[in-house]
Amino acid sequence: MYKELVTAAKVEKLPVVNEFIECLLADMDCSPKTQMQIELVVEEIFVNIASYAYEGDEGETIIRGRIIEDPSGMELIFMDKGKPYDPLARMDPNVNASMEERNIGGLGIFLVKKNVDAIHYEYKDGKNILSILKNF
Repeated sequence: MYKELVTAAKVEKLPVVNEFIECLLADMDCSPKTQMQIELVVEEIFVNIASYAYEGDEGETIIRGRIIEDPSGMELIFMDKGKPYDPLARMDPNVNASMEERNIGGLGIFLVKKNVDAIHYEYKDGKNILSILKNF
């Protein structure tokens, strides 16, 4: 069963989002490394929604989360009604290039993809929907 958080899409709300995630993980026996990876992923996704989805207008983010039994893990779904944007459509940055040769942006979603076991995006019913799965 999913638990849900609805909050303003504002960077200042990140502590509320982190508390929601901590509550989901409270009864789970996941390693500190896994918990850190989940926190990194959640921060990156939420801050991107808060910073870019509504182009300066007010908006909200809905986060649904649930713990999965077999295999043990967590599913998180991030939804917003901001402008359509598929973060997975962007090419991964060349992390081996020098700083001068790298394009700006894209490193955050690259880190998200590297720290989850599955990720999926769709735009449906006027909403951006980004789902992630992290196995413990």
